[in-house]
Amino acid sequence: MAASDTDPRLLRAFVAVAEELHFTRAAARLYVAQQALSRDIRRLERELGRALFVRTTRQVALTPDGERLLPHARRVLDAHAALRAAFADPADRPLLVDLNTDGMTAARVLARARELAPECELMARFESGLTWAAGEVLAGRLDVSFGRAAGLDPAVLAQLSVQPVRYEPMAVLLPAGHPLAGREEVALSDLTGETVYAGAGNARTLEWTDLAAALFAEWDIVLAPPAPLAVGVAEFQRVMAKTGNPVLAVAGFPPLPGTVLRPLVRPVPLSPLLMVWRKGLHHPGLAALRAAVTELAGREGWMVRPPTSWLPETDLSLMGHCS
Repeated sequence: MAASDTDPRLLRAFVAVAEELHFTRAAARLYVAQQALSRDIRRLERELGRALFVRTTRQVALTPDGERLLPHARRVLDAHAALRAAFADPADRPLLVDLNTDGMTAARVLARARELAPECELMARFESGLTWAAGEVLAGRLDVSFGRAAGLDPAVLAQLSVQPVRYEPMAVLLPAGHPLAGREEVALSDLTGETVYAGAGNARTLEWTDLAAALFAEWDIVLAPPAPLAVGVAEFQRVMAKTGNPVLAVAGFPPLPGTVLRPLVRPVPLSPLLMVWRKGLHHPGLAALRAAVTELAGREGWMVRPPTSWLPETDLSLMGHCS
């Protein structure tokens, strides 16, 4: 392989295509034209004297040389990012914080962080699902997100730092006329045989559907089939009213007209909420978010599990981790 001073832009193009295995998606991720991206890849291949991709009309795949280059390219780009960060004032740019959904635990963390670091601009985003948001974090289009990190692809999770935030008790959102709506709490066994919606079909929230499927399997609860993806509270309410299915949620889920939210018990199923960000990120706003999590969790007992609770072992292990 020929030695040369390789332009980091070419390595960035290579890594994007290697991770997406799709030139159109990689170009969109880098905000460049597909022709420019292809030109950069050809230039890198000429400089290195090796073919890095096998291209057909149907797919893109790494060659053995491409596989060999990928970890080296990532390390070089990480070093460049660290160099830029060392000589830049991080507070000069906003920190983009994905809350998934407004009005819940992550929103409280953001509000407190803004109080702790009023000089920083912490901008809220609402990507509705950590599966999607994690990819945006790694692509640099988001900085921080919240959700169930144990449900992520291990290759994605390996590139993220995490901080446990809260064991969130799960709840069920019931139509007001549902037979269980009059109860103050709903036992998991009360839902045996019921069809409950938990985001099936939404590619952005695979981590939530996966957790629900594990829970439902133990109590013979039926996972509702995919529903049309609803964007916004009004659309979500309309679609759920149309299907009539209860919805798996968390205890702090914002109220919706025509529904009641009831905590799930015996045992209390938990939703593990973590804060995630890409490794190597330095920003005073991130430090404020981490301090806000520590403060609120300590004051309000967010990391205290109920005496009888349910959570998969993989999630329990990650909730004890902080990086």
